Amino acid sequence: MSDSLHQSVWNRVFIALISKKLTRFCLLILLSYVLIAVFTKIGWLAANWNTEVGASYEAPNWINYFGTDILGRSVLLKVIHGIEVAMSVGCIVALLVMVIGVMLGMLAGYFGGIVDEVVVWLYTVVGTIPTMILLMVVACAIGKGMQSICVGLTLAAWTDICRLVRGEVMRHKCREYVQAASAIGASNFRKLFVHILPNILPLIICEVSVVLQFAIKYEVILSYLGLGIQNKPSWGIMISDAKTELLQGIWWELFFSTMAMFLLVLVFNILADALRDALDPKLKG
Repeated sequence: MSDSLHQSVWNRVFIALISKKLTRFCLLILLSYVLIAVFTKIGWLAANWNTEVGASYEAPNWINYFGTDILGRSVLLKVIHGIEVAMSVGCIVALLVMVIGVMLGMLAGYFGGIVDEVVVWLYTVVGTIPTMILLMVVACAIGKGMQSICVGLTLAAWTDICRLVRGEVMRHKCREYVQAASAIGASNFRKLFVHILPNILPLIICEVSVVLQFAIKYEVILSYLGLGIQNKPSWGIMISDAKTELLQGIWWELFFSTMAMFLLVLVFNILADALRDALDPKLKG
């Protein structure tokens, strides 16, 4: 595919995303989450989340907008730290899944034979293991924390993108542009990464957006179960702490942490659908 054609594809995607008010709003929300995560990571935001800012279980007010927890800490600052944790886990897992799944899928689809058989056997075996069981085994094996979450989620999520890439490479390797590259002496590396990969990149990007949602949701579940993030705020930990507080009428920690997660997952869902519609010509018309 020529550079001009690639440019037209991404121009079409950009126009499709900014042409609708809903997707523009979702992009703005996503950018806000990213900036909050970055600023929190480098210590510019919510660095003093563990400091007492009010009375225990203080309801939302003009001083503490999201109220306080049992120790008088700001729920708002804890939610902000939860954004940093969720975005960090999502981005790390998506990157690892993309590298592992794309590489194995391309090798299996292009070379076939024993390479294909090994990769297919591998993702079939891993795919039969229930996700929660796999995540719990990894947490018990290497301990709790972000490292355990990222390793477990990567092991659980790479199979789908590998299967997708394998099928697309098998379909593309017989096309005329790949045969033309072979005729002029292009190496396998060049055919894979210069000719085939750019043509399947849109599908990969759509699949990565699904992985991001998957990683964020399961990070919250693992933290809720006590197998995830330790010694720092997470939406899952906040939800776990709040389940007993509801009996006392203390709703704000559960409400704000849940709404922060709901909004992020909703934004990813809407943008993933918009990307799919813009990148898949079969859906047009």
